[in-house]
Amino acid sequence: MADPAIIARGLRKQYGTVIAVDGIDLTVPAGTIYALLGPNGAGKTTTINILTTLAVPTAGEASVCGYDIIRQADQVRACIGVTFQDIVLDTDLTGREVLDIHGRLYRQPAAVRRQRIADLVDLVQLGEAIDRRVRTYSGGMKRRLELARGLMTDPQVLFLDEPTQGLDPQNRVGIWSYLRALNRERGLTLLLTTHYMDEAEALAGRVGIVDRGRLVAEGAPNELVATLGADVIRVRGSGNQAHFVSQVAALPFVARVETDPEAAMVLVYVDSGSRRLVEVVGLASGNSFVVEDVTVARPSLGDVFLHHTGRALRD
Repeated sequence: MADPAIIARGLRKQYGTVIAVDGIDLTVPAGTIYALLGPNGAGKTTTINILTTLAVPTAGEASVCGYDIIRQADQVRACIGVTFQDIVLDTDLTGREVLDIHGRLYRQPAAVRRQRIADLVDLVQLGEAIDRRVRTYSGGMKRRLELARGLMTDPQVLFLDEPTQGLDPQNRVGIWSYLRALNRERGLTLLLTTHYMDEAEALAGRVGIVDRGRLVAEGAPNELVATLGADVIRVRGSGNQAHFVSQVAALPFVARVETDPEAAMVLVYVDSGSRRLVEVVGLASGNSFVVEDVTVARPSLGDVFLHHTGRALRD
């Protein structure tokens, strides 16, 4: 596809008095991996549901593969694959039966189904287990089977809602490897939601941060990190933190100061942590603030996430 694979303009979804999606604009170029990051309840899954025709927007418009999600919903469904946040598999079936039934629902000829299953079983490495009942599968195997099912129809766009939720590190890295290969070798467009920062950094060429139903930041991971400054000095201590923060914030080389009350931490974003460390820590001595621990690091995508979404717990 020469045109963007996904376009959304002013998407809004309201359930009674609750606004789940509040005017999201989104453009995902064909052949790219795009990650939607956000806290629990931020609107990520609702956005996916709208784009995959499972929910009708209250307002706004969107297209996938060039088809309008409302007027041409059937064409949209024919060109996409989806894996859901919760594992949805009939555990009384074998893995092969799960894939075969999915192909039948899309009216694939028997020969096409057999070939697709053979190819996908090899891709996700389920060869020894494909004829076992799904109830005997581990969590990682079930996720891999779901990925294979989402690819049965050879989609142009694959939607993945929290694709590695609940998996151990080895299985997570394995899923990442499959997804990168799909994008690199087949040119598949992927839109995934996640709240794992390392997952977004490992996979996505572009990231959108969603909070309270709005897209609050967007860009390549390294671009978003660069907006926070070169380095972050993390100062943990006790005493008059507020006065220390006000003094540090006035320094000419400080881009921004944030606090983490739960950890009694002050985060100071500066142009060069190694050069500025002594001066920052030195301010504590005259401000009734006792420094207990100091670290210097490059900002991460996690820092960007917290900067835009805050540190309050979400339901």
